[in-house]
Amino acid sequence: MHKTASISTHLRSPFIALVSLILLGDGGVVLNDAPAATSSRTASRGAPASFEEETPATSQPRLPAPVGMVWIPGGEFTMGSDTALARRVERPPHRVRVVGFWIDQTEVTNVQFRQFVDATGYITVAERAPTWEEIKKQLPPGRPKPPDDVFVPASLVFTPPDHPVPTDNPRAWWSWTPGANWRHPEGPHSDLTDRDNHPVIHVSWDDAVAYANWAGKRLPTEAEWEFAARGGRNRAQFTWGNDPFSPAAPQANIWQGRFPDNNTQIDGYGRTAPVGSFPPNGYGLYDMAGNVWEWTLD
Repeated sequence: MHKTASISTHLRSPFIALVSLILLGDGGVVLNDAPAATSSRTASRGAPASFEEETPATSQPRLPAPVGMVWIPGGEFTMGSDTALARRVERPPHRVRVVGFWIDQTEVTNVQFRQFVDATGYITVAERAPTWEEIKKQLPPGRPKPPDDVFVPASLVFTPPDHPVPTDNPRAWWSWTPGANWRHPEGPHSDLTDRDNHPVIHVSWDDAVAYANWAGKRLPTEAEWEFAARGGRNRAQFTWGNDPFSPAAPQANIWQGRFPDNNTQIDGYGRTAPVGSFPPNGYGLYDMAGNVWEWTLD
């Protein structure tokens, strides 16, 4: 299931990518409400191949630091939010405990995902033609089969309108685009030129899990992701604290202006930004708000 943490739900950009990963471990993650209270990101980050036993928040890892990963000491925190910006699924706030874990410092990049594809020959969901047998599982009984020309590899692409539109219908800014996938983010006419260090997008949850398994990691749970996103600032409204977004010194790559037709791009980016383009949070993690949506394990 794709979930976003309440701390930054309203500061996300409309691009789905692979989230940071955590290393695979023997002991797993212990939560006071497991397994429902777990977490991950839509871009991907990972956690290292071994978890620590449940320990106080001051614990130190037994392993040397894996390349590109940050140790999150774990502890108890208030997960969710009851602010006006919180979504219904993020209410009510509740106490959750996570044990220490390593997590990727940034989202998974196009270069990293390409290494996985080159090594395994993996084909993402967006690159496969869907079948009627699979699609009808997601439709009400009795729905007629669409025309055969619908069954082509495709993905949703953010296509902002050129005029104001009501914001209660996402179809006004999302377009089902044949040929769109991680190699061609805006459709067949686009490519990854100058985007090697951008987060990989157009990856499904299954794609994210496949990458994580190959890397010897796993997706973070929702609780782990939110704990890491808070950067040690429990109950803060944003990943950087409680200060409002600053147009003069942007804290994240988010939409500025009237959504979805007028992005002023004050932060310098109309779509994704290279990972690590904005200041890290209190744990040294980048893009825990903005840039892309991220997948979690649960």
